[in-house]
Amino acid sequence: MTPGTPYEVARVDALLAERRVSARPDGVRVWHLRGGDVEVGVLREGGNVVATELRVPLSDRPDLMREVVGEAAALATAAGARLVDPQLGQALSANDDGVVVEQYMRTARYAGEVTGLAEALGASSYSTMDTGSRGFQPSGRFFLIAIGVFIVLYLVVDSLLARLNGE
Repeated sequence: MTPGTPYEVARVDALLAERRVSARPDGVRVWHLRGGDVEVGVLREGGNVVATELRVPLSDRPDLMREVVGEAAALATAAGARLVDPQLGQALSANDDGVVVEQYMRTARYAGEVTGLAEALGASSYSTMDTGSRGFQPSGRFFLIAIGVFIVLYLVVDSLLARLNGE
């Protein structure tokens, strides 16, 4: 809990062993929760373990994220450690599940839209806009503005060339 003190990875690992954590054949540890599985890893800096990392797969299941925050907060309290969300850049408690779920769903929605898998992630159901009736897209608007600017430039240059030629 105190910044600057060494991270007690053995204590956290012992507490994880008491929970439903198993190792896959590839060596990755998996924490089996009611809402789904979460990968457990370590974060190293300069060769030293400085944190235990929980990797939650992107999906449309906010209940899994809520469960992870609650269980991880309880684990951190028992270990005398801090639970930190690197995306939010803040320490968390079990009561912070709402902001974590909101960020998680934003990330899942963005990942789904970028990869074209919004329906597969169920992210479209959490979108605040209806993707089928958005109307004019900013990229289309930009394209039309660019064409308009080129037409105006053409007319200006044509007019100037006509004056230079004495027409």
